Amino acid sequence: MLQGRKLGFIGGGNMAEAIIKGLLAGRVPAADILVAEPVAPRREELRSRYGVDARAENTDVVTASDAVILAVKPQLFRGVIAGMGSGSLDGKLLISIMAGVTAAAIEEACDGPVRVIRVMPNTPALVLHGASALSRGTHATDEDLFFARGIFDLVGTSCVVEEKLMDAVTGLSGSGPAYVFTFIEALSDAGVKNGLPRDVAARLAAQTVLGAAKLVMESGEHPAILREKVTSPGGTTIAGLASLEQNGFRGMVIGAVDAATTRSAELGRK
Repeated sequence: MLQGRKLGFIGGGNMAEAIIKGLLAGRVPAADILVAEPVAPRREELRSRYGVDARAENTDVVTASDAVILAVKPQLFRGVIAGMGSGSLDGKLLISIMAGVTAAAIEEACDGPVRVIRVMPNTPALVLHGASALSRGTHATDEDLFFARGIFDLVGTSCVVEEKLMDAVTGLSGSGPAYVFTFIEALSDAGVKNGLPRDVAARLAAQTVLGAAKLVMESGEHPAILREKVTSPGGTTIAGLASLEQNGFRGMVIGAVDAATTRSAELGRK
């Protein structure tokens, strides 16, 4: 997929590892992947587990790479870019997975025009079932966008949005796994409350969410249509749904996405 180009990571954390796993599963040679990671034990872990070229210095990785994924904490990125030196990023494609950092902010931090693709992935990328949204900066090309999307399709599914919508993406799919984890926990607790063993309740709850999500994705039907198919008149499901409505379930979920979207916008202004 890289077609002989080398891909470097600045930062070797969990999301970088997820992307590396996806690349290797997509038959990208480990020799084409480089990682800059300051923590020596983590470097050795990435080398031994995946066979990638892990180095201590950011500049070493940038120099040897054709495209670079910025996978550092958002508050550190200006210092990271400044530390790589003037001109080190010339001609490179920068793919940012930093939450809240705009393409314009990255372009401003670099000395000269750079090609930036901004991506908001989420944590299910760790098991190759992520949801990622991409947008491009001022100088990025259609080819750059295609290249970046190919990377994130290896760890799940991707879509392209205007950058002004990235805060909403963050509020929905970026933060969404935490909402789903909470829902699974609540389902499991409810099963325990009604007499199920904890391990049985947890397994049934997780598999129910997984199966329902796959049904939405693979059937192509609207969730409301699928819900109607399992809701019999006077049955158990409609009784449960009525309780959800009475307790404001739908409004609470919408409110959570709204709050996370607002917070993402606030962080982006800092």
